[in-house]
Amino acid sequence: MADRLDGTVALVTGASSGIGEATALALAEQGARIALAARRTDRLAALAEKIGTDNALVITADITDEEQAKAAVERTVSAFGRLDTLVNNAGVMLLGPVENAPVWEWQQMVQLNLLGLLYTAHAALPHLLHAAGSGPRQVADMVNISSVAGRVARQGSGVYNATKFGVGAFSESLRQEVTRRHVRVSLVEPGATQTELTTHLRPEILERQRERFQDVERMLAEDISDAVAYIVTRPRRMSINEILVRPTEQDN
Repeated sequence: MADRLDGTVALVTGASSGIGEATALALAEQGARIALAARRTDRLAALAEKIGTDNALVITADITDEEQAKAAVERTVSAFGRLDTLVNNAGVMLLGPVENAPVWEWQQMVQLNLLGLLYTAHAALPHLLHAAGSGPRQVADMVNISSVAGRVARQGSGVYNATKFGVGAFSESLRQEVTRRHVRVSLVEPGATQTELTTHLRPEILERQRERFQDVERMLAEDISDAVAYIVTRPRRMSINEILVRPTEQDN
Protein backbone atom coordinates (compact mmCIF):
# COMPACT_ATOMS: atom_id res chain seq x y z
CA MET A 1 0.00 0.00 0.00
CA ALA A 2 1.23 3.45 -0.82
CA ASP A 3 -0.16 5.37 2.11
CA ARG A 4 -1.43 3.81 5.35
CA LEU A 5 -4.50 5.10 7.17
CA ASP A 6 -2.97 5.64 10.61
CA GLY A 7 -4.71 8.44 12.49
CA THR A 8 -7.80 8.33 10.29
CA VAL A 9 -11.40 7.22 10.79
CA ALA A 10 -13.64 5.29 8.40
CA LEU A 11 -17.38 4.64 8.42
CA VAL A 12 -18.56 1.52 6.60
CA THR A 13 -22.27 0.94 5.99
CA GLY A 14 -23.62 -2.55 5.56
CA ALA A 15 -20.71 -3.75 7.67
CA SER A 16 -22.38 -6.80 9.18
CA SER A 17 -21.47 -9.20 6.36
CA GLY A 18 -19.93 -9.65 2.93
CA ILE A 19 -18.10 -6.79 1.27
CA GLY A 20 -18.81 -4.41 4.15
CA GLU A 21 -17.33 -6.73 6.76
CA ALA A 22 -14.29 -7.50 4.61
CA THR A 23 -13.75 -3.80 3.90
CA ALA A 24 -13.92 -2.89 7.57
CA LEU A 25 -11.23 -5.47 8.33
CA ALA A 26 -9.06 -4.32 5.42
CA LEU A 27 -9.18 -0.65 6.44
CA ALA A 28 -8.50 -1.53 10.07
CA GLU A 29 -5.41 -3.45 8.94
CA GLN A 30 -4.22 -0.21 7.31
CA GLY A 31 -4.47 1.62 10.64
CA ALA A 32 -7.89 3.28 10.50
CA ARG A 33 -10.39 3.29 13.33
CA ILE A 34 -13.68 1.95 12.02
CA ALA A 35 -17.32 2.81 12.65
CA LEU A 36 -19.45 -0.20 11.72
CA ALA A 37 -23.02 0.59 10.66
CA ALA A 38 -25.77 -1.93 9.91
CA ARG A 39 -28.98 -3.28 11.41
CA ARG A 40 -27.63 -6.54 12.88
CA THR A 41 -26.02 -5.50 16.15
CA ASP A 42 -24.82 -8.98 17.09
CA ARG A 43 -22.79 -9.34 13.90
CA LEU A 44 -21.34 -5.85 14.27
CA ALA A 45 -20.30 -6.64 17.84
CA ALA A 46 -18.51 -9.80 16.69
CA LEU A 47 -16.72 -7.83 13.99
CA ALA A 48 -15.72 -5.14 16.48
CA GLU A 49 -14.13 -7.85 18.62
CA LYS A 50 -12.04 -8.96 15.64
CA ILE A 51 -10.88 -5.42 14.97
CA GLY A 52 -10.41 -4.51 18.63
CA THR A 53 -13.03 -2.62 20.57
CA ASP A 54 -10.76 0.41 21.09
CA ASN A 55 -10.62 0.87 17.33
CA ALA A 56 -14.16 -0.10 16.34
CA LEU A 57 -17.53 1.49 17.02
CA VAL A 58 -20.80 -0.43 16.65
CA ILE A 59 -23.64 1.65 15.23
CA THR A 60 -27.00 -0.04 14.84
CA ALA A 61 -28.73 1.90 12.09
CA ASP A 62 -31.16 1.61 9.21
CA ILE A 63 -29.81 4.18 6.76
CA THR A 64 -33.02 4.21 4.73
CA ASP A 65 -34.19 6.49 7.55
CA GLU A 66 -32.54 9.87 6.97
CA GLU A 67 -32.27 10.65 10.68
CA GLN A 68 -30.57 7.34 11.40
CA ALA A 69 -28.13 7.92 8.56
CA LYS A 70 -27.28 11.34 9.97
CA ALA A 71 -26.97 9.93 13.47
CA ALA A 72 -24.54 7.24 12.27
CA VAL A 73 -22.24 9.92 10.90
CA GLU A 74 -22.54 12.09 13.99
CA ARG A 75 -21.87 9.17 16.33
CA THR A 76 -18.73 8.37 14.37
CA VAL A 77 -17.41 11.91 14.66
CA SER A 78 -18.45 12.20 18.31
CA ALA A 79 -16.67 8.96 19.25
CA PHE A 80 -13.52 9.28 17.14
CA GLY A 81 -13.27 13.03 16.56
CA ARG A 82 -13.24 13.01 12.77
CA LEU A 83 -14.27 11.20 9.58
CA ASP A 84 -11.78 10.64 6.76
CA THR A 85 -13.31 7.78 4.79
CA LEU A 86 -16.89 6.79 4.01
CA VAL A 87 -17.63 3.47 2.33
CA ASN A 88 -21.25 3.38 1.16
CA ASN A 89 -21.67 -0.36 0.91
CA ALA A 90 -25.18 -1.13 2.19
CA GLY A 91 -27.40 -2.44 -0.57
CA VAL A 92 -29.90 -5.06 -1.67
CA MET A 93 -30.43 -6.88 -4.97
CA LEU A 94 -34.00 -7.99 -5.71
CA LEU A 95 -34.08 -9.16 -9.31
CA GLY A 96 -36.96 -10.19 -11.53
CA PRO A 97 -39.03 -9.09 -14.51
CA VAL A 98 -40.94 -5.83 -14.41
CA GLU A 99 -44.20 -7.52 -15.35
CA ASN A 100 -46.10 -8.56 -12.20
CA ALA A 101 -43.21 -7.53 -9.99
CA PRO A 102 -43.82 -6.98 -6.27
CA VAL A 103 -43.49 -3.20 -6.11
CA TRP A 104 -42.29 -3.34 -2.51
CA GLU A 105 -39.04 -4.87 -3.85
CA TRP A 106 -38.52 -1.79 -6.03
CA GLN A 107 -39.20 0.48 -3.09
CA GLN A 108 -36.72 -1.37 -0.90
CA MET A 109 -33.97 -1.11 -3.52
CA VAL A 110 -34.56 2.59 -4.13
CA GLN A 111 -34.69 3.29 -0.41
CA LEU A 112 -31.47 1.44 0.44
CA ASN A 113 -29.32 1.42 -2.70
CA LEU A 114 -30.01 5.02 -3.61
CA LEU A 115 -31.65 7.08 -0.88
CA GLY A 116 -29.70 5.46 1.98
CA LEU A 117 -26.46 6.15 0.14
CA LEU A 118 -27.52 9.74 -0.56
CA TYR A 119 -28.51 10.39 3.05
CA THR A 120 -25.21 9.06 4.37
CA ALA A 121 -23.13 10.86 1.76
CA HIS A 122 -24.87 14.15 2.46
CA ALA A 123 -24.35 13.85 6.21
CA ALA A 124 -20.71 12.82 5.84
CA LEU A 125 -19.62 15.37 3.26
CA PRO A 126 -18.92 18.33 5.61
CA HIS A 127 -16.74 16.08 7.76
CA LEU A 128 -14.87 14.68 4.76
CA LEU A 129 -14.19 18.19 3.50
CA HIS A 130 -12.91 19.16 6.94
CA ALA A 131 -10.69 16.07 7.09
CA ALA A 132 -9.24 16.83 3.66
CA GLY A 133 -8.23 20.24 4.90
CA SER A 134 -6.95 19.31 8.33
CA GLY A 135 -6.23 15.59 8.47
CA PRO A 136 -2.95 13.71 8.64
CA ARG A 137 -3.20 12.76 4.96
CA GLN A 138 -4.73 16.01 3.65
CA VAL A 139 -7.20 13.96 1.61
CA ALA A 140 -10.51 12.22 2.27
CA ASP A 141 -12.40 9.48 0.47
CA MET A 142 -15.96 8.48 -0.32
CA VAL A 143 -16.18 5.05 -1.91
CA ASN A 144 -19.57 4.05 -3.30
CA ILE A 145 -20.13 0.36 -3.92
CA SER A 146 -22.16 -0.10 -7.08
CA SER A 147 -22.24 -3.14 -9.37
CA VAL A 148 -21.60 -4.24 -12.92
CA ALA A 149 -25.38 -3.66 -13.04
CA GLY A 150 -24.55 0.03 -12.89
CA ARG A 151 -22.96 -0.27 -16.33
CA VAL A 152 -24.90 -2.95 -18.18
CA ALA A 153 -28.71 -3.21 -18.14
CA ARG A 154 -30.09 -6.75 -18.34
CA GLN A 155 -33.52 -8.25 -18.69
CA GLY A 156 -34.86 -9.08 -15.24
CA SER A 157 -32.67 -6.50 -13.53
CA GLY A 158 -34.35 -3.24 -14.50
CA VAL A 159 -34.95 -1.56 -11.15
CA TYR A 160 -31.70 -2.84 -9.65
CA ASN A 161 -30.00 -1.44 -12.77
CA ALA A 162 -31.79 1.86 -12.24
CA THR A 163 -30.53 2.21 -8.67
CA LYS A 164 -26.95 1.32 -9.56
CA PHE A 165 -26.87 3.56 -12.64
CA GLY A 166 -28.08 6.27 -10.27
CA VAL A 167 -25.22 5.61 -7.86
CA GLY A 168 -22.77 5.99 -10.73
CA ALA A 169 -24.28 9.28 -11.92
CA PHE A 170 -24.36 10.70 -8.40
CA SER A 171 -20.76 9.65 -7.75
CA GLU A 172 -19.40 11.30 -10.87
CA SER A 173 -21.34 14.53 -10.29
CA LEU A 174 -20.17 14.76 -6.69
CA ARG A 175 -16.61 13.92 -7.73
CA GLN A 176 -16.55 16.92 -10.02
CA GLU A 177 -17.96 19.10 -7.25
CA VAL A 178 -15.41 18.31 -4.54
CA THR A 179 -12.30 16.89 -6.20
CA ARG A 180 -10.39 20.21 -6.14
CA ARG A 181 -10.89 20.23 -2.37
CA HIS A 182 -9.23 16.81 -2.15
CA VAL A 183 -12.27 14.75 -1.35
CA ARG A 184 -11.99 11.78 -3.70
CA VAL A 185 -15.24 10.11 -4.79
CA SER A 186 -14.76 6.63 -6.16
CA LEU A 187 -17.05 3.99 -7.61
CA VAL A 188 -16.48 0.24 -7.25
CA GLU A 189 -18.53 -2.02 -9.53
CA PRO A 190 -18.27 -5.70 -8.57
CA GLY A 191 -19.43 -8.56 -10.71
CA ALA A 192 -20.55 -11.89 -9.26
CA THR A 193 -19.31 -12.17 -5.69
CA GLN A 194 -19.94 -14.71 -2.95
CA THR A 195 -21.99 -12.72 -0.42
CA GLU A 196 -25.45 -12.82 1.14
CA LEU A 197 -26.79 -10.55 -1.61
CA THR A 198 -28.54 -13.37 -3.48
CA THR A 199 -30.22 -14.79 -0.37
CA HIS A 200 -32.95 -12.15 -0.62
CA LEU A 201 -34.06 -13.29 -4.08
CA ARG A 202 -37.34 -15.07 -4.66
CA PRO A 203 -36.73 -18.84 -5.11
CA GLU A 204 -37.43 -18.88 -8.85
CA ILE A 205 -35.15 -15.90 -9.44
CA LEU A 206 -32.41 -17.41 -7.29
CA GLU A 207 -32.51 -20.56 -9.41
CA ARG A 208 -32.05 -18.51 -12.58
CA GLN A 209 -29.03 -16.79 -11.02
CA ARG A 210 -27.52 -20.11 -10.07
CA GLU A 211 -27.94 -21.37 -13.62
CA ARG A 212 -26.40 -18.20 -15.07
CA PHE A 213 -23.26 -18.46 -12.93
CA GLN A 214 -23.00 -22.22 -12.48
CA ASP A 215 -19.74 -22.36 -14.47
CA VAL A 216 -18.25 -19.15 -13.04
CA GLU A 217 -15.89 -19.05 -10.08
CA ARG A 218 -17.30 -16.11 -8.14
CA MET A 219 -15.12 -13.57 -6.43
CA LEU A 220 -14.77 -13.35 -2.66
CA ALA A 221 -15.73 -10.34 -0.57
CA GLU A 222 -12.03 -9.91 0.16
CA ASP A 223 -11.36 -9.38 -3.54
CA ILE A 224 -13.59 -6.31 -3.44
CA SER A 225 -12.28 -5.04 -0.11
CA ASP A 226 -8.80 -5.22 -1.60
CA ALA A 227 -9.95 -2.86 -4.36
CA VAL A 228 -11.41 -0.46 -1.78
CA ALA A 229 -8.19 -0.52 0.24
CA TYR A 230 -6.21 0.19 -2.92
CA ILE A 231 -8.38 3.23 -3.68
CA VAL A 232 -8.13 4.87 -0.28
CA THR A 233 -4.41 4.30 0.20
CA ARG A 234 -3.32 6.12 -2.95
CA PRO A 235 -1.21 9.27 -2.57
CA ARG A 236 -3.05 12.59 -2.28
CA ARG A 237 -2.15 13.48 -5.88
CA MET A 238 -3.92 10.39 -7.24
CA SER A 239 -7.62 9.61 -7.46
CA ILE A 240 -9.10 6.29 -8.59
CA ASN A 241 -12.46 7.35 -10.00
CA GLU A 242 -13.87 3.97 -10.93
CA ILE A 243 -13.03 0.26 -10.69
CA LEU A 244 -15.00 -2.42 -12.53
CA VAL A 245 -14.01 -5.86 -11.23
CA ARG A 246 -15.51 -9.12 -12.46
CA PRO A 247 -14.70 -12.81 -12.09
CA THR A 248 -12.31 -13.87 -14.80
CA GLU A 249 -14.95 -16.29 -16.14
CA GLN A 250 -17.83 -13.77 -16.15
CA ASP A 251 -18.29 -12.61 -19.74
CA ASN A 252 -21.19 -10.20 -19.22
